[in-house]
Amino acid sequence: MSATRSAKGRWIEDWDAENEQFWEQGGKRIARRNLYLSVISEHIGFSVWSMWSVLVLFMTPAIGLGFAPDEKFLLVVTPTLVGALLRPSYSYAVTRFGGRNWTVFASAILLVPAGLTVFFIQRPGTPLWVFLLISALGGVGGGNFASSMTNITGFFPRRHQGWALGLNAGGGNLGVAAVQLLGLLVISTAGDTHPAYIAATYLPLIVLVSLFCGLKMDNIATVRTDPGAQREALAQRDTWLISLLYIGTFGSFIGYGFAFGLVLQTQFGSTPLQAASYTFLGPLLGSFSRPFGGWLADRFGGARVTLLTFGGMGLGTGVLLLASARDSLTIFIAGFTALFVLSGIGNGSTYKLIPAVFSRQAEARIVRGEDAGLAFASARRLSGAAIGISGAIGALGGVAINLAFRGAYSGGASNGTPAFLAFLGYYAFCAAIVLTVYVRRERAAAAAPAAREQQAVAAAARPENVHV
Repeated sequence: MSATRSAKGRWIEDWDAENEQFWEQGGKRIARRNLYLSVISEHIGFSVWSMWSVLVLFMTPAIGLGFAPDEKFLLVVTPTLVGALLRPSYSYAVTRFGGRNWTVFASAILLVPAGLTVFFIQRPGTPLWVFLLISALGGVGGGNFASSMTNITGFFPRRHQGWALGLNAGGGNLGVAAVQLLGLLVISTAGDTHPAYIAATYLPLIVLVSLFCGLKMDNIATVRTDPGAQREALAQRDTWLISLLYIGTFGSFIGYGFAFGLVLQTQFGSTPLQAASYTFLGPLLGSFSRPFGGWLADRFGGARVTLLTFGGMGLGTGVLLLASARDSLTIFIAGFTALFVLSGIGNGSTYKLIPAVFSRQAEARIVRGEDAGLAFASARRLSGAAIGISGAIGALGGVAINLAFRGAYSGGASNGTPAFLAFLGYYAFCAAIVLTVYVRRERAAAAAPAAREQQAVAAAARPENVHV
C-alpha cells in the first residue's frame, strides 16, 4: 500500500498516516522529506521575522539612525504583531491551497521585506515610519509557523506528532538564534555600521528554499477543509485555554528573543557587540529544547510536562527579579537563558495538547457509533485550525512582552522589574489552568482502562457469571 500522487500540483489524495502498513511502505519517507523542507522554510521565515531584533542594535547616530529606546522597541513590536495576526490566515491557506503550494509562496514573499531592508537600512535620515512599514512587512515570516505546523500535523500519525511538531517548530525557532549569530558575525568582522549585510545574506537563501520546496514537497488532500473548521475550533473551550497557555510559552520565547538585546542595552548599558554576544544563546537553547518538550509530552503526557515548565518559568522570573535588584548582569543572563530553555520545552508540550484533545473527542464519537475514519478526519481538521488559532494568539504574547518592556523602560527608567512581576503573575495563572483542567483530564484518562478492567473482573465474579 503506497501513496498515489496526482501529477497536477503534486497532490496526494489517499494519505493515511495512521495505517501502519501505509506508513512503513513509503508514508514515513514522504512525511520526513516534507518535514525537513518545512523546517528549512520556517527557519528562514523566523529569521526574517526576528531580523529587527538585531537591526535595532545597529541603529545608532554613527549611521544616521539614532532612534530612542522606546522607538526601537516599537520597531521590534511591529513585526511580532503582524506575524501574529497573519497566522490564522496562513494556517487556513494550507487547507485551501495545499501545504507545498503555500510553502513556496510563503517562502518567496520573504524577498520583499529582505530586499527593502537592504535598500533602506543604511540610508541616514530615513524616517521612523519607513522602517515601521518595512518591519511590518517582515511580519510575513511569522505567519510561516502556522502554515508549516498545520501542514506537518497532517503528514504524521498521532503517535509521532509530538516529536514531528517539536522538530518542525524547533528548527523554525532556530531562525531567531541564527539571525542573531549572523548579527554577531557582522559586528565582529565588519563593525556595527553595516546592518545591510544581514538582510542581504538571506536573499539567495530565500530563492533556494523556494525552489527546493517547489520541486520536492507535496500537498495532501487530508488537510483540505472548509472555512467552517476555524469557526468550529473557535467554539471549542480547549482552543482558548491552550491559546492562553501558548501565550505563556511561545509568547515568552518570541518576546524575549526579540527584546533581549534591547533590554541588555537599556538596563545594563551593553554595546552592540556585547548585546549580540549574549542574545543568541537563549534562543538557540530554547529552539533545541522544543523537540525535547514534544518528546517528553509523548512519553509522560503534555499536561504534566507543561505544568512543570510553568513552575520552572516562575522560578526563572524570580531569578531576573533578583538580578535586577542586585544589578548583576551574570545572574540576569543566567535567568533569561533558563527561561528560554523552559519556554522551548513548554512550546513542545503545549502543542502536544492540541491533537490529544481532538483525538479524545474523536474516540468519544466512535464510542457513540460514529465512523472512525470520519471522526479522526474531523479531529485532524480541527487540530489544524486550532494550531493556527493558538499560534496566532501565542505570538500576541510576544507583543505583550515587548510592550511591557517598552512601558517599564519608558521615561528614562533603567529597570524592568514591573514587567517581570507581570510575567510572574501570568505564569502562575497558566499553571493553575494546566493543573485544574489538563492534569486532571490526563489522570482520568489513565485511570479509565484500570477502572474498566476492575468492572470486568467484578462482573465475572458475580454468581450468575460463575460456571461450575
